Parts: sequence; C-alpha cells; structure tokens
Amino acid sequence: MQIELLFFGSLTDVTTVSRLIVENMTDTELVKAYLEERYPALRAAKYFMAVNQQMIQQVHTLQPGDVVAFMPPFSGG
Repeated sequence: MQIELLFFGSLTDVTTVSRLIVENMTDTELVKAYLEERYPALRAAKYFMAVNQQMIQQVHTLQPGDVVAFMPPFSGG
C-alpha cells in the first residue's frame, strides 16, 4: 500500500524533500513516527497534517493512494 507524503514551506528544509512515497503505513500516527525517526528535527517542528486535502487533528486511517500533506503553521489576512 503506497502513501504519498508532501512537505511544504520550512518542512522541506527539515526533510530535504518535497515529496516522498512510503509503503505499509496504515494510519497517520505510523507515518508521523516513521518521519520523526528518519528526520529527528521534525520532532521539534510545528506542523499541520492533511489527508487528501482535508485537515486532520487526530489519528486518521489511511487507504492505498492517500496523500498526506505536512504544512507549517500559516496565517492569512
């Protein structure tokens, strides 16, 4: 099961990539743990997560082909 991960803004500095494909991730908590292990600086970063362009605030079950986006805090006006 492939999941696409997208990184925006300052998070691309932390991960050094803007896009990543991962396998066998069944929920967003597993994705987060995997990324924090691979990129330890991500533990200190503040970010929002979205699955298929929908912001999430709790663990979300993933399906094959889902896209998980990681975005730094933002403000608008």
